[in-house]
Amino acid sequence: MQRKNNILNSRHNKRSGFAMIMAVTVIVIVATIMALSLSLTTQTTKKTTDLYLYEQAVLLSKSATEYALLRIAQDGQCTHTSDLVNFTDPSGLYDIDITLQYIYTAPSPCLIAETYTTVVTEEQNGSVIMDVRVSTAVGTEPITYFRRTIQKL
Repeated sequence: MQRKNNILNSRHNKRSGFAMIMAVTVIVIVATIMALSLSLTTQTTKKTTDLYLYEQAVLLSKSATEYALLRIAQDGQCTHTSDLVNFTDPSGLYDIDITLQYIYTAPSPCLIAETYTTVVTEEQNGSVIMDVRVSTAVGTEPITYFRRTIQKL
């Protein structure tokens, strides 16, 4: 009986090389997909964090506007200068700045000329222009939100 030697079989060696090339190709494809997946995951996390911080800034600007109106109602009109409130929220993440400009007709109750603007129409008399700026530098990039409102006093 004669043994067949598979080592010398050239057809077997070609098949073995082809399997090795296919295995390397599959590994490269899987590695590329994993790298893309990791990249998308980090971008999604960054965008989610920045969106959360932006939405918090929007809500804080609305709250700061209401707070400024409360302070004006408590302390009286024209008692606050243009830098009414410069404060930090309780969490310490956001800086909130509010500037005021009062609007009155010619006989204004404001004593300081820089705090009010004279208007002609009676409908605009007794209003305040509020500029609210909320900023934070906590996220991946600084976020600043501006809000301007005209409130009737």
